[in-house]
Amino acid sequence: MYNSPRILTVLLLITLTLFGCLKEVQENKVKKGNVIFFHPDGTGLAGWHALRILEKGPDGELNWDKLPSIGLYKSHVKNALTSSSNAGATIHAYGKKVRYHSYGMDETDELIALSGKKKSIMMEAHNAGMAVGIVNSGSIIEPGTGVFMASATKRNHYEAITKKVIESGADVILSGGEEWFLPDGTEGRHCTGRRTDGLNLVEYARKQGYTIVYNREELLNIPPDTKKLLGVLAKIHTFNDKSEETLAEKGLPNFDPEAPTVAEMTKAAIDVLNNTGKQFFLVIEDEATDNFSNSNNANGFLESLKRSDEAIGVAQEYMKEDPNTLVLVASDSEAGGPEVFGHRIDEVDDDYLAPGKSSNGAPVDGANGNGGIPFYSKPDQFGQRLPFYISWSTHSDTYGSVVTRSAGINSEMLAGTIDNTEIYRAMYATLFGIVLE
Repeated sequence: MYNSPRILTVLLLITLTLFGCLKEVQENKVKKGNVIFFHPDGTGLAGWHALRILEKGPDGELNWDKLPSIGLYKSHVKNALTSSSNAGATIHAYGKKVRYHSYGMDETDELIALSGKKKSIMMEAHNAGMAVGIVNSGSIIEPGTGVFMASATKRNHYEAITKKVIESGADVILSGGEEWFLPDGTEGRHCTGRRTDGLNLVEYARKQGYTIVYNREELLNIPPDTKKLLGVLAKIHTFNDKSEETLAEKGLPNFDPEAPTVAEMTKAAIDVLNNTGKQFFLVIEDEATDNFSNSNNANGFLESLKRSDEAIGVAQEYMKEDPNTLVLVASDSEAGGPEVFGHRIDEVDDDYLAPGKSSNGAPVDGANGNGGIPFYSKPDQFGQRLPFYISWSTHSDTYGSVVTRSAGINSEMLAGTIDNTEIYRAMYATLFGIVLE
């Protein structure tokens, strides 16, 4: 007579062995390599459509369009449907749902990442010997990059956040925010410092071996063998995040002409990280896309998004040199709720001016601001330049239609409907070769 319990035990062991082999095979398919994560803050699908129409025509393609893997992104946080920038960034950096006011923590509670470590994915990569860097068109304290290196119980702990970012030891830090680098009353290149603790973080960084740059010209002329780079590129942001009307009144452009573009910063960051000879992790945030949308400035929003697309092109060129790279583009919410609407060509002549509001009261932006002349597309397949406007639903961030695009190794992990925590999971798999449960 057969011993049924013994047979069951043997079958169970065989099953577990096969499962283990299958899991090992699956993990062996995960390639390790570099990660370049773009975060065009506050950007949803409507924004990318508008940029494509404006810059390439309705039948054209952006660099963003050429990233083959598409994910429909679920952006809710632990206690709200709409994410804040700091909560969304924290989820990207730790792989865990957090509450709305979080900045590298779960509000005031210590946060353990999905990996089980009490640190962000960037600091874990740095501690594992990888080269790491951040690029931000805004201030150093902006959470899209800041939470990868710093945590705080409140987002407005600007002095502490700046100090933690500079002391992180990252190989590349490019941003604005000079006001938080210098002691109160100390004159810098862009402004007078505001720190109350007496620390001069520029001098600290210099002693740590950083090459320090303050503008576009200096960034484009760094020594080719630079291995540690700090950019202090503006008092606050490298852009002027006001409405078109306010900027016209003050005679200000959308962007500081002395500051580098996000594409130029991305190129410099990749070059420096490459100089280390190590696997690297780079996070780039274009804060301008969010802030211009929150100001309902369609002209500024589209200019900033164009700059983000140019930066994506820089990463795509790098992938040709090193295909062992994941390039990922994802926002965490949609700022302002922009929508594109167009008129027929026969409805618009040279004298046409749109009203400042649509019939339901939504603000309407043309090329020069509220109402006025339309934007025009690049020629379509029939050679026509089509007129359009941008309407806004709010000044705030919305749940929106956030779409992730990616290319390169492990990009298949970001296809279909994905949760915001999946951004961390895909980056972790690429950096460490481990697919977390």
